[in-house]
Amino acid sequence: MFTGIIETLGKVVSLEKEGENLHLGVQSEITQELKIDQSVAHNGVCLTVVALKDDVYIVTAIQETLDKTSLGELKVGDVVNLERAMVLGARLDGHIVQGHVDQTATCSNIQEKDGSWIFSFQYDSSLNNVTIEKGSITIDGTSLTVVDSKNDGFSVAIIPYTYENTRFNSYNVGSKVNLEFDVIGKYVARLLSSRQ
Repeated sequence: MFTGIIETLGKVVSLEKEGENLHLGVQSEITQELKIDQSVAHNGVCLTVVALKDDVYIVTAIQETLDKTSLGELKVGDVVNLERAMVLGARLDGHIVQGHVDQTATCSNIQEKDGSWIFSFQYDSSLNNVTIEKGSITIDGTSLTVVDSKNDGFSVAIIPYTYENTRFNSYNVGSKVNLEFDVIGKYVARLLSSRQ
């Protein structure tokens, strides 16, 4: 479990294919604190640390993960949002995040608003995921509040701190991002669809 509060950024320093698996080498300031078998969210995708060396750690993404997320598009030198699993008993500053990406979305608009930004995203609504205004959404692992909800898209407001300390400062119109919809909303949607 995660909170969606990005702890730090990491840099992809190696990508190695082995069969259908992709091993990612990530350089990070938290590497020295990690241990093998620990879960770390990378752009919102929960992956297990499998090796450590100096300031680089290795995680492995299987084909299903590569198919459902944007991780397969990463290149050496790219920056990723990182969050370690939440600690029980600590404050839950974001919202409950599982680290299981539901689908991807595309950035459709970026508007600067006198010190903050409004980012809009579009996604495939045929997968039956929904947002609600003032509800929670996770974009590349970042817990955010939906500003404007539509059937196939939504917007979020980004403050300067989030812009400067996450991948949001690298997004352009057309950027592909990982989405995890609110877990409670997903259960409600499933219950309602099973009654029809």
